[in-house]
Amino acid sequence: MCRFDYLIVGSGLFGATFAYLAHAQGKRCLVIDRRTHAGGNLYCESREGVNVHKYGAHIFHTSDKRIWDFVNSFVEFNRYTNSPVANFRGKLYNLPFNMNTFWQMWGTVTPEQAMAKIEAQRQEVKARMAAQGVSEPRNLEEQALMLVGTDIYEALVKGYTEKQWGRACTELPAFVIKRLPVRFVFDNNYFNDKYQGVPVGGYNRLTEGLLNGVEVRTGVDFFSDREYWSEIADRIVFTGKIDEFYGYRFGKLEYRTVRFEEEVLDMPNYQGNAVVNYTDREVPYTRIIEHKHFENFGQDVYSLPKTVISREYSVEWKDGMESYYPVNDNRNSDLYAKYKALADQEENVIFGGRLAEYRYYDMAPVIGAAMEKFFGLIRYVPEL
Repeated sequence: MCRFDYLIVGSGLFGATFAYLAHAQGKRCLVIDRRTHAGGNLYCESREGVNVHKYGAHIFHTSDKRIWDFVNSFVEFNRYTNSPVANFRGKLYNLPFNMNTFWQMWGTVTPEQAMAKIEAQRQEVKARMAAQGVSEPRNLEEQALMLVGTDIYEALVKGYTEKQWGRACTELPAFVIKRLPVRFVFDNNYFNDKYQGVPVGGYNRLTEGLLNGVEVRTGVDFFSDREYWSEIADRIVFTGKIDEFYGYRFGKLEYRTVRFEEEVLDMPNYQGNAVVNYTDREVPYTRIIEHKHFENFGQDVYSLPKTVISREYSVEWKDGMESYYPVNDNRNSDLYAKYKALADQEENVIFGGRLAEYRYYDMAPVIGAAMEKFFGLIRYVPEL
């Protein structure tokens, strides 16, 4: 008889949620993680009294009350509202694109004026494409221009996107930007979801709540002794890279990754906002995160004498780097389909999460996916 019902490889949000649900049903679980800490990319580190998001900014948002109540049962979430600002050559614009942005860009003061401005630029783009015998966008640049016109594209989309992907917008497929949020109201709230916030005291408290009572071993690599780990439990929940699980037999899936340049500043307030995007191509980083603004609001930011910022640099992924964003082009989509076909044949391995499913996940959908996987196994959904 195996020692555990489930070996869960990876202690990120999918693995931790699955472990919690299984443990609550009396299942014996072991969670292992190759990192030296639990929590995956949610992990926070306290510096100068600030909870620093070590793997990039995380803002929880959902319209699913069940999931919102679920996470709040472990830790109270605050009222943080994601309202990023874009810096283009020293001028600031509100995001997402809304009436504040349009006033900053053109001085328009009514929705009708802003609509007319954008529509006139869209029509110019359509006319140029029609003159070339083109009716549908052939690349990301044409897609974005058709959505928001020239001015917004040139100032707020082009440079940022090219830094993010390391490629010219004309070389990126149109589907990468299927839509761009355009709001003809004065509303800087980036998300449309009913609920959003950040855990009071940081995301580690959420991870600790999910894994409470579950055996967790960090600094452990599943692949260092795969045979041993495969025999220790009846089933494996695998949240790592699916191509690595299969020994890269069809080739390696590609990612974009992020390099963080962290700095402690001897001042209480550096940029006045948690997230400032730098949209000029000439600025090497994509954005600066000032972590204290996720939990300290208004004048409360001055209660701590120092602040911590992270500059984010989007770079091409290479072996040994953290895998962040799947490259969803045709080559990688076809490659993933081959690995998924193998995964679908597994009887005792459950694949879940961003790396195992080769898809970008927000946090709430990750929790929902873990619930769906687990309750699909036991065929009923109890009250949580």
